[in-house]
Amino acid sequence: MLVVANPKVILFYVFTPLADPEAVRLWQHTLASGLGLRGRVIVSPHGINATVGGEMPAVKRYVRELRGYAPFREADVKWSQGSGLTEEPGPSGFRELLDFPKLSVKVRDELVTFGVPEEVEVGPAGVVGGGVHLTPQALHQLVEERGDDVVFFDGRNAYEAKVGRFDGAVVPDVRTTREFIGQLDEGLYDELKGRPVVTYCTGGIRCEVLTALMKSRGFDDLYQLDGGIARYGEVYGDRGLWRGSMYVFDGRMTVDFSDSPTVIGECVHCSAKTSRMQNCDLGACRMQIVLCEECAAAGRIHCPEHAA
Repeated sequence: MLVVANPKVILFYVFTPLADPEAVRLWQHTLASGLGLRGRVIVSPHGINATVGGEMPAVKRYVRELRGYAPFREADVKWSQGSGLTEEPGPSGFRELLDFPKLSVKVRDELVTFGVPEEVEVGPAGVVGGGVHLTPQALHQLVEERGDDVVFFDGRNAYEAKVGRFDGAVVPDVRTTREFIGQLDEGLYDELKGRPVVTYCTGGIRCEVLTALMKSRGFDDLYQLDGGIARYGEVYGDRGLWRGSMYVFDGRMTVDFSDSPTVIGECVHCSAKTSRMQNCDLGACRMQIVLCEECAAAGRIHCPEHAA
């Protein structure tokens, strides 16, 4: 029988107390692997965070099973197009998504590794003490009402913002999520206290924790973009306040919200405009760099720190 495959990738998280994360991990691995899905699933005492994908029917069934578990019933799932599937079915009988090399399901202390799990309090309604959630429409209303006083604060690693960000955003110079805490504790952004600060990240999960950590450090007029850049792009595409491409942690590297996005990335070697990203290929570096097709074809696949 001929099956027309439609590869899909989903992104979701749920903050909720889990008494037995290991049992949830086993269930998730059995469910996802049995459906031929690839991607990453993190389970912790604070909940679940996942990006997985595969054939459309398999992903739909995964979402049904996920929401059949009471703590995850309200999971806000964001959908995007995968880049392709394997030519032949895998062991499960499904063709497998090319965007991920495998399925990884792990238990960790934190869903997002800020390095301070003891500071994060999670209740049945989610993270305690975080910022006010703004829908994309409510974000536009806030900007209309308060104008240039509104500050966009990028909650991602700095390299992610090189190919896409909100207009005028503050982009912390961090390579890992752990570095946010040190910068906040050093007071690098204290001048923003008292102003309306809107945090944003890919799907919203990092901001759930980041806003709680910022609030405990004196930021009192704090918001977070509900559903992150992914949800904003679903609503406004490239017609709103977003510029460029959205970085993603899979083989696609970047996702666009229209056929003609603004290209803001610049190749690390020749400064050509591009949204293409790649890992530095020297040793164990693995730094993410913006790299144009021409420089990649010429073998200049290294970060500035490893320039010949």
